[in-house]
Amino acid sequence: MGRQKKAFPTNPDFKKYISLQEWKDNLLPFFFYGKEIKGLQKHPSEDLKKNLEDLKKGIYTFFNKTKIGLGVDYDWVTNPLTNYKYNINTHWSKIEDLSSEAGDIKYVWEKARFSFLYDVIRYDYHFEEDQSQFVFEQIEDFIDNNPINQGPNYKCSQEISLRILNWTFAFYYYKDSKYLTEALFAKIMHTIYWQIHHVYHNIHFSRISVRNNHAITETLMLYLSDKLFPFFPNVKGWSKKGKYWFEQEIKYQIYPDGTFLQFSMNYHRVAVQLLTWGIKLAKLNDDVFDSQVYDRARKSLIFLDACTDTISGKLPNYGSNDGALFFKLSDDDYRVYRSQLDDLRAVLDGFTNYNSKSSFWYGIQPENIEPNKISELNEFKNSGYYIIQEENTKTFIRCGSYNDRPYQSDNLHLDIWVDGENILRDNGSYKYNTDKQLLEYFTGSEGHNTLSIANKNQMQKGGRFIWYFWVKYAEAFLKKEKNNFSFSGRIKGYKQLGNNIFHQRKVIKAFGKNEWLVEDKIEGIKNQINYQYWHFPIDLKERISISSVDENNTILEPYIEQKWYSGYYGVKESSLRLSFASKTNIFKTKITFTV
Repeated sequence: MGRQKKAFPTNPDFKKYISLQEWKDNLLPFFFYGKEIKGLQKHPSEDLKKNLEDLKKGIYTFFNKTKIGLGVDYDWVTNPLTNYKYNINTHWSKIEDLSSEAGDIKYVWEKARFSFLYDVIRYDYHFEEDQSQFVFEQIEDFIDNNPINQGPNYKCSQEISLRILNWTFAFYYYKDSKYLTEALFAKIMHTIYWQIHHVYHNIHFSRISVRNNHAITETLMLYLSDKLFPFFPNVKGWSKKGKYWFEQEIKYQIYPDGTFLQFSMNYHRVAVQLLTWGIKLAKLNDDVFDSQVYDRARKSLIFLDACTDTISGKLPNYGSNDGALFFKLSDDDYRVYRSQLDDLRAVLDGFTNYNSKSSFWYGIQPENIEPNKISELNEFKNSGYYIIQEENTKTFIRCGSYNDRPYQSDNLHLDIWVDGENILRDNGSYKYNTDKQLLEYFTGSEGHNTLSIANKNQMQKGGRFIWYFWVKYAEAFLKKEKNNFSFSGRIKGYKQLGNNIFHQRKVIKAFGKNEWLVEDKIEGIKNQINYQYWHFPIDLKERISISSVDENNTILEPYIEQKWYSGYYGVKESSLRLSFASKTNIFKTKITFTV
């Protein structure tokens, strides 16, 4: 009926909202002003140098891992994996984001998100070599080749929101650049206004249909619209609603114990970074959020700290992992979360636990305080995470029911870390738009350290992001006993096979030993072949010993096969899976690891 085209016009009349000089004379509260980042020492690194050299050649880092050559004249709309070129003259509402011909649209969105600007700006700062010409050329090239509300880069309001935030970061750093001309400034502001306009008029899609990190990003952008661009029309009303919606989303999406409704470590970090921006800019504007926003932020840190491996700084590769790290302000590997957790900690309370320097970019010179020692037993029952921390060994178990949409069928997954090595691990997500076999492997029970009945998942797979028969009953307990730590968990699942089927898992971790005893028991169904799966890196094969017997104490023969592991979005590498199969309903398994 054309409603979308009316709500989201193309080629809107150009309007100048404020002059460049007026903007400079009345700079609004931000983390910093220009190239003086107070307290941050210069530390030029080879990583920054190499990244900038690649960027100048048109080689970009996708999903914080993979280098892909787009070329210096990239058109912003061609998928580099499939060479499919979207029609830039198509209204965004007509663009398909799930096309087998086009491939994964995230490969088009990645550069257009402009997160690469942080590598450029950090290089500029630490090497003291001005890169503003390159930055503004990239922004103008995007504007010239992506007409407002047309093509794939206007399809996702979260991507639009991130683009605005990342451009804003660059504006404040390069505010005095000779390449930021009056004409270019007006051109960029015109585009930003219509991008915010798009976010506002499409906000109910993320708030009602999606309701995940997209909604947090977009509502935050609306809240900040009046704080960053008060000279735009409509933004006072948009900001007021954005603040209310942002508070709603934080209270809804982050559970009272600090866990996150997407059941994903990576997406929880996304929320942490957005909270960092929101809380700091609210404070700079003498504004405050509902008290629960601050409570959920602090509870998030408690949860994610408990999940962090004390040696490597990494977290379990658990849940959806799309490679998102919106605001990369350190040279740390993408899988290391310490910097982003410290940034939020510094914004909330003025200190860091890991002496991260990235918080200086938020205008904070934090005190460094040694992190609190993680408790031996950690229970987060709202989502069902159970963590045993014994010196340099971490035992992580997921056992939870769902009130919000699951992405994986992975209940009672067991993750084990020893001295910084993830010896039993979650295989990741790989890609959201890939062939059915890979999609089901990475999201299903067979891609996790858990159990399967008759090769079935605990829930029944639907479409790409859909599961039926959600696990609605789960209970678990952690205990410290005389000689060991113990976990006991139980879920009700496999409804596609029957109405009262339960999987119970017990895990015993011996004190001071790299030894785990795991007992799996199935109730409510018989005469099926049951499978127990264990995934580990190939290079640890000789150091891991896994043996199992059935309920009759009959030794089960292991079946070892090559499978896939994805620690980063779009990347898969060979991995090993050891499986046991039994027609009985009990597995008694012993796992040992040699350091």
